[in-house]
Amino acid sequence: MRAEKIPRGWTEVPGPNSQVPAAQQGTRPSNQQTSGLTQTGNQSRPSNTGSSQSSNIIVPSRFSRPIQPVAPQATQVNAQGRLGDGDWDFYWCDREWLHQNYDTMFLHEHQKILHFRNHYELTRKNLMVKNLKRLRKQTEREQGKTEAQSFDFYPTTYELPSEYHIFVEEFKKNLGIIWIMKPAAKSQGKGIFLFRRLKDITDWKKGEYQPLSDQTRDVPETYVVQRYIENPLLIGGRKFDVRVYVLVCSYNPLKVWLYRGGFARFSNTRFSLDSIEDTYVHLTNVAVQKNAPDYDPEKGCKWSTQQLRKYLAAKHGVDKVQKMFKAIDNIIIKSLQSVQKIIINDKHCFEMYGYDVLLDDDLKPWLIEINASPSLTASGKEDYDLKFGLISDLLNVLDLENRLTGKEKRIGGWDLLWDDGPIVADDNMDCTPANGSAVSTPNSYLGCFNDRKKQLREIYLTAQSVKKS
Repeated sequence: MRAEKIPRGWTEVPGPNSQVPAAQQGTRPSNQQTSGLTQTGNQSRPSNTGSSQSSNIIVPSRFSRPIQPVAPQATQVNAQGRLGDGDWDFYWCDREWLHQNYDTMFLHEHQKILHFRNHYELTRKNLMVKNLKRLRKQTEREQGKTEAQSFDFYPTTYELPSEYHIFVEEFKKNLGIIWIMKPAAKSQGKGIFLFRRLKDITDWKKGEYQPLSDQTRDVPETYVVQRYIENPLLIGGRKFDVRVYVLVCSYNPLKVWLYRGGFARFSNTRFSLDSIEDTYVHLTNVAVQKNAPDYDPEKGCKWSTQQLRKYLAAKHGVDKVQKMFKAIDNIIIKSLQSVQKIIINDKHCFEMYGYDVLLDDDLKPWLIEINASPSLTASGKEDYDLKFGLISDLLNVLDLENRLTGKEKRIGGWDLLWDDGPIVADDNMDCTPANGSAVSTPNSYLGCFNDRKKQLREIYLTAQSVKKS
């Protein structure tokens, strides 16, 4: 059996959902797609599978000696799709597999697996808003209305069909405004539409907008209806939102890392409220925009978060932009706190969320949705470099080799934002305003300079010297 090599002394082998012929079990073809990482030469890279990820196990060999072949039984998967008790350490699994198998698995002390068991409490659109509303009411009751205003970062939202009559009352109070309908559990812009008339909801109730795979089901698909943000910030006349990556290693205590890199996703068509049926105007999802007639795959529709931060600082001023990024930090922490007591915490689990944030023309950030499986498809070289660093640095944070001290505030592109309380930044010139003053006290550098390779060398050398002493 041949074991393929990836950096850091790891061996990669197929998981239960990988499409490997029986005759080739234990040996993965060079073009085999995996869930989030694929092998190319001596590099692991983001896969081309998007959010529909098959599963894969990454197995480290013993670090004190060169990589050795991995026995086929080390990752044996039985007929029910369950993992054997082999010596694996890290599993980038998909959500469906987790739901089917996690409760019947025994995990060793050192093993890590993607997703908490009830991650959907934050990533289903209806449950996300439900949990935010509950924490807001609790905050207002215990700390007052002023503190509760810190939750004013999501649009007015109702769940349909369960809150249909409440929504109708709100609709009649605000005639003429635009609303947006979204399936509660779908991604990539599927099933989304805008409307101004209740008649469109009547059509939805009849089933026009709720195709069900099981035709025998009478239960309508759950949607959320939100007040559409009609004054988005435009750049070049086009709407955009910002993808922010957040890593949660624990919910009890809450430990949150924020990635410096990210991107702004632009619509391919100039913004206008005259054509609310045009998805190329109103939806920024790459899965939607790449089908636009005049879409240019070479140019794409993305800016790096660093480019965005520089542009906004030049146009609107450093102080206002810094306030905006601080508000994004607030969105991240408040949303995670809303499910902190609900999520089933497990030391074996971690979560990498993809937050989608929209900016309005007053630079106020609005939380649109939170993705449990943000796409790792690379749309170009810059996007590839971003996602390669993202996953590589995630492994550095998890530190399965126990090479770090555990006291680091920054690891590669990840900055420790919260560890059972806010983290205060050390002196750092990576995002210094033009006037030379300190940026802020929180350890947050979204869109700031990210020399991750240099920083990794420094922290590993420091950790090595600390452990020796």
